Amino acid sequence: MSIDARLAELGITLPEVGPPMGSYVHAVQVGDLLFLAGKGPQDEAGAFQTGWVGREVSAEQAKSHARNTGLMLLAVLRRELGTLDRVRRVVKVLGMVRATPEFGDHPAVINGCSDLFLEVFGAKGRHARSAVGMGGLPIGITVEIEAVFEIEP
Repeated sequence: MSIDARLAELGITLPEVGPPMGSYVHAVQVGDLLFLAGKGPQDEAGAFQTGWVGREVSAEQAKSHARNTGLMLLAVLRRELGTLDRVRRVVKVLGMVRATPEFGDHPAVINGCSDLFLEVFGAKGRHARSAVGMGGLPIGITVEIEAVFEIEP
């Protein structure tokens, strides 16, 4: 089954990819690795999801934000490759959580993205990962996630 068929089976629609928000590109390919720039969560209307995890935003809400960020990463990936079927595996995910100093459940938040990758890619979605807390993220977003994928030529 193609990954696009898998997305349809799961009822997943990928968001539109806008231009980068700074002096960078969405993705850089080096050999058979594709490095995706960090992305943040947007709701269905395209508004960025902001706030402090552990204060205005619960861990469960932030986990949903991480899933939304994963959807954007998949949208960038499909735009860059033309198809998600070229993905051999998810290699590495770095998840950053804008959280209060007392908050300590960063891995559970980033599971929102990791679980999505497993759901979409199956065993190819298993990856190495780091999940860290940050004192701030661009425009106050709750999470920022970047990823590395091994791809077919």
